[in-house]
Amino acid sequence: MVAHDIAYVELYTRDKVSTVDYFVSAMGFTRVADSVEVDRSSVLLRQGEVQLVVTSGRGIWKFLDEHGDGIADIAMTCDDVETSADAAAAAGARVTRSAQGLPLVSGFGDVSHTLIPAEGPTIGLPVGRNWVATAGAPLRPAGRIQLLDHVAICLEGGSLGKYADFYRDAFGLSRYSSEYVAVGGQAMDSIVVRSGSGRVIFTLVAPDPGKDAGQLDAFLERNGGQGVQHLAFLVEEIIPAVREFRDAGVDFLSTPSTYYDMLTERIADLRGEIDALKDAQVLADRDEWGHLLQLFTRSPYQRNTLFFELIQRRGSRGFGSANIRALYEAVERDRLTAG
Repeated sequence: MVAHDIAYVELYTRDKVSTVDYFVSAMGFTRVADSVEVDRSSVLLRQGEVQLVVTSGRGIWKFLDEHGDGIADIAMTCDDVETSADAAAAAGARVTRSAQGLPLVSGFGDVSHTLIPAEGPTIGLPVGRNWVATAGAPLRPAGRIQLLDHVAICLEGGSLGKYADFYRDAFGLSRYSSEYVAVGGQAMDSIVVRSGSGRVIFTLVAPDPGKDAGQLDAFLERNGGQGVQHLAFLVEEIIPAVREFRDAGVDFLSTPSTYYDMLTERIADLRGEIDALKDAQVLADRDEWGHLLQLFTRSPYQRNTLFFELIQRRGSRGFGSANIRALYEAVERDRLTAG
């Protein structure tokens, strides 16, 4: 019952053409295959070690009506899929079978986990679909993005412990860190769970039900319940990646200039890079292992739910306490401005 890797993430969308264009034209993904089924069609996108499946069609209308465009499946490779499925059922999950006979485990909200045997290559066409490969597409298309660093999941207030225990019992993910952030009368709690391989990392976040309603409550309302808040993509050099993506049409959250005044005092050894970070509006933090650089996009979807993150790790293994607060404050400013 051990999860090793995220094989792919599947995004349901009403507008497959514009969604694929966003990932390809603005974020550098490559279209590597197409699949047409009776009630849906899918495009497989790849960059580095990341595989995204973008799906539309009448077979997914219920999900789209309830949640809007968003992540519906986080497929994981496991050392023993049947043992993992049994463990998930014992931990309270609903286990069904995909059309191909693979275990399909309920996760949170209407997001599921397809379980795939760990043997064989990590990168490949998701099984059971009639894929037609794109001529000339490389196995591992190069680009700024290297791999999926983590998946941030927004849960109902008071449920973090339950879900952290579920992922431990079902898939062997251990608690790695936790963080509580209070901003004004609002607050959020978080627990990070990760696999022993370090290739499956979920950041579980939830509003504090004892505080004022804030952005996570607003996400849960817009999303029709629990769901994936953002996908974090690891890059080798974040500043040129941000500039490139921004020029291609990616809309990032803004960072106030006062943030960089405080950053000079907080992380003295980044003093020589402050101007470049400020120009790109990149957030910076450090832990005992090294530096962490991040920036978050605005959601490109109508219901303003799912968004994305670029992250660069210079030795850092954590998530940046100061950056978690900065993200919360940036999303809150954006929410208030939009409101």
